[in-house]
Amino acid sequence: MEKIWETMSALDTEKIGYALGEGATKGQVYCLNGDLGVGKTVFSKGFAKGLGIAEHVNSPTFTIIQEYEGRLPLYHFDVYRISSEDEMEETGYEDYFYGEGVSLVEWAELIPGLIPEDAIYITIAKDYAKSEDYRKITMKGADL
Repeated sequence: MEKIWETMSALDTEKIGYALGEGATKGQVYCLNGDLGVGKTVFSKGFAKGLGIAEHVNSPTFTIIQEYEGRLPLYHFDVYRISSEDEMEETGYEDYFYGEGVSLVEWAELIPGLIPEDAIYITIAKDYAKSEDYRKITMKGADL
């Protein structure tokens, strides 16, 4: 199944993230894909706010994972710098993916063999023909 949103501002993209964060449940894994600068971090900030997280959320590029406490814990991964699935296994990702919170994985397409079958995939794409601020957000998953 698939859902598509079109946004015309960073605020609108954040609002989509917020709505999905509000509905997130324990054990869900959200795979967040899209080019550099497309709005993955903006989406993530909204998602965290939807989970009731007041802390400032940024991309965990250099730390691989950031943990935040809210209605549910948020485990925010950025696997851009991971060179292999073996390296990802060293992070103890399974404790997060199958733990008490929600995992949000940026650049999940780099570790396809480690992603649970019931993961939700979100792709954010630009289309400059429509507007510099335009984003198409596509969500796919078995349980939508």
